[in-house]
Amino acid sequence: MKRELTFTLLAIFCFLSLAKAQRHEVGIQMGMSNLVGDIGSTNYVLQKPVGNISDYGLPFYAGIMYRMNFNPYQTIRLNVGYNNIQFNDNYAKENYRRARKLSGTNSVVSADLVFEYNFLPVNEEQVSMISPYIFGGVSGFYMNTVKAHLNVNTYGPQVVYSNDKAFTLGIPFGVGLKYKFNYNWALSGEFTFRPTFSDQVDYSMLKDSDITVKSLLPTGDTAAAVQAFKDQRNVGNLNSKDWINSATIILSYSFGRPPCYCK
Repeated sequence: MKRELTFTLLAIFCFLSLAKAQRHEVGIQMGMSNLVGDIGSTNYVLQKPVGNISDYGLPFYAGIMYRMNFNPYQTIRLNVGYNNIQFNDNYAKENYRRARKLSGTNSVVSADLVFEYNFLPVNEEQVSMISPYIFGGVSGFYMNTVKAHLNVNTYGPQVVYSNDKAFTLGIPFGVGLKYKFNYNWALSGEFTFRPTFSDQVDYSMLKDSDITVKSLLPTGDTAAAVQAFKDQRNVGNLNSKDWINSATIILSYSFGRPPCYCK
């Protein structure tokens, strides 16, 4: 018991010493967000706003950011943000998309945990410094989805949609440029690319679990009607997942005891 208590106290002491030795940054992040999916434009960054602002809003990203700088070059970063995403076939380059005329919006809450590497020692204690950086990690997304409720009869399936929520993961990566000024302040600009594990950000696909069926028809006829509905309803490449990308600016402030970097 005494040995376990000693190890516990040593672990707590080491953690507090490490936490005290780190240099922290907090900040706000804002910019434009866009979707690359089966509906709308396929530009990876800086898509134009679609439609009326009153109907679609603006394609923006807004969030908060925390950095823990382990040394002058390496950083662990956490971002939590809100994405308003738009998609409209009228702005696509492909003729078949413009002919479909599908459109919509989605509200996505994202959390990114990434490793950030600066090519120059921008995290050292100094008045100013500028450095490009790259990053990559893992993301979680909480987004709007839809469910379909089918009533199958001899006249064909009648469908009613309802709103729902879904969670999916992604693999964010990107590049940026960080400018440190006045010792504690930093301004960063970056492009973030987030391939997700979902094909439902633009509502272009319904999974079997998203469809509920009521039917008085024989099982075979019901299955055929449901399959026909899915074939007509789902659009695009069902094997290609959606990307949620952004072009943003970060304003951050450093605080805490500067780390003692070993060289």
